Amino acid sequence: MKVAFTGDTRTAREELVARSVTAGLNVMGSVSRHTSVLVTDETDSDSAKFRAARSADVPVITEEVFLGLLADVRPGIVHATPTLLASSVPVQRRADRQATVAPLSGRRILVLGGPHDDASALRTRIAELGGAAAVNLSAGVTDVILLADGAGDRRMLHIRARALPVHDADWLTTLSSPSDTAREVETNTPSDARILPRGGVLDLPTAHDGAGTWTVTASWSHQITCEIDVVAFVLDEDEQVSCDEDFVFYGAPESPDVTVRLTTDGPSEQAVTADLTSLPDAVRKIVIAAAIDGPATFAYAGAVEVTVAQGTGGARAVAQATLGAATTERTLLLAEVYRRGPGWRVRAVGQGYDHQLAALARGFGVDIAD
Repeated sequence: MKVAFTGDTRTAREELVARSVTAGLNVMGSVSRHTSVLVTDETDSDSAKFRAARSADVPVITEEVFLGLLADVRPGIVHATPTLLASSVPVQRRADRQATVAPLSGRRILVLGGPHDDASALRTRIAELGGAAAVNLSAGVTDVILLADGAGDRRMLHIRARALPVHDADWLTTLSSPSDTAREVETNTPSDARILPRGGVLDLPTAHDGAGTWTVTASWSHQITCEIDVVAFVLDEDEQVSCDEDFVFYGAPESPDVTVRLTTDGPSEQAVTADLTSLPDAVRKIVIAAAIDGPATFAYAGAVEVTVAQGTGGARAVAQATLGAATTERTLLLAEVYRRGPGWRVRAVGQGYDHQLAALARGFGVDIAD
């Protein structure tokens, strides 16, 4: 079900979004006839979302009613990969989850082969155990998990040459304590980088010495039959661009004031850099997304790895997320960098859509010609 929010809420908007995503709902930045419900406490609102809801006969409910209903959300028809599949591990409270992160702390694990759903579920489980799920055979990879047909992957030659430990899918079920993975590993991924699950958030530290520049980098496995493009939308409080130039993409790789820039590092890595200290006060959020050009989907392209680092030029990551929750989708929201009180926060999103980039851009208010 698609839900949207508008107006002020007693609960922080980011918390509402996170709880909705955890429950399995599809949080939208706009309202259409496909929206299931609009949540607002302002019955006389003049917002674009409120007017659209009235026009499309979308039910409008209060925050209190929504929170009451949220506890009773039941699974519907699976459209994106579930957070957990066959392992049936219950969703834990944050405090409980923190107690389980030790077994794979400091490890970077590459999953090869298998159906998309199974590989995505394993990457989710890796994050729950404190590890980082890799999408490429980088120098920081410490372990490999092989699923069906994984042994035939062309990267196995290099994996054997590096003598990396190779496991089957059942390996993760045997891990219960730090002693299970006691051997030391050498990794280029800093152990203090926060592993963000889908919907996970992290407050970004800021400084008065100009260290307000942050880079969100997306990387994926090298593609032969399709291309992936990373884009950014610089949004106001209504989650709309103030002008078309606030849509940053390969054809216009920087915003008019050069506070948000897109850079490309080869065919499988692109990054968005934002100078948060210089952004206009009207900017409330930067949404970073990836889009596939052509008929391919993210089920074919595989997972996208997102890292967040302060500054530019390969600075050490403070957060990492591996987003593989897309199946038939051709656009994928990767991350949001948004204002939270006097500071900024980043959230790993992992929300996919079947439509192409043009439709996504229109939803954020970009004037795209048909």
